[in-house]
Amino acid sequence: MMIAALTGISPEVIRELKSGKSRTLELQSTHNVVTLARVEPGTMVFITSVDMEDLLAGDPGIIVEVELISISMKRIVEFALGMHFEERERMSARIKVRYIAPSTVRSAIKEEITQPTMVDVIKSCCYHAG
Repeated sequence: MMIAALTGISPEVIRELKSGKSRTLELQSTHNVVTLARVEPGTMVFITSVDMEDLLAGDPGIIVEVELISISMKRIVEFALGMHFEERERMSARIKVRYIAPSTVRSAIKEEITQPTMVDVIKSCCYHAG
């Protein structure tokens, strides 16, 4: 299954998502914001703690469903020595996601920083005999 990937996410956040509750994440990494710019609510996304540059076949992560998404610009004002100030804008994305299943990367497609990170994943299944 080929889906978008969010990389470099904290292992603690991934553990919390595995508990099953929907959570809202705020992402500011350029590559993750670029990836989310092409994602719609209802879409499944792969989340991993592995950095984008290091993403390879066999890396673990989770599949989540995007419930809500919002991409916006934030204005930041920084003061230096009380006399000068610098105004910046930072793009960020807020997504509300719900855990679906554990997963593993089969292959990763990383073209450019201006393109979304896409991965072919294997959805892990666990069956219990009763």
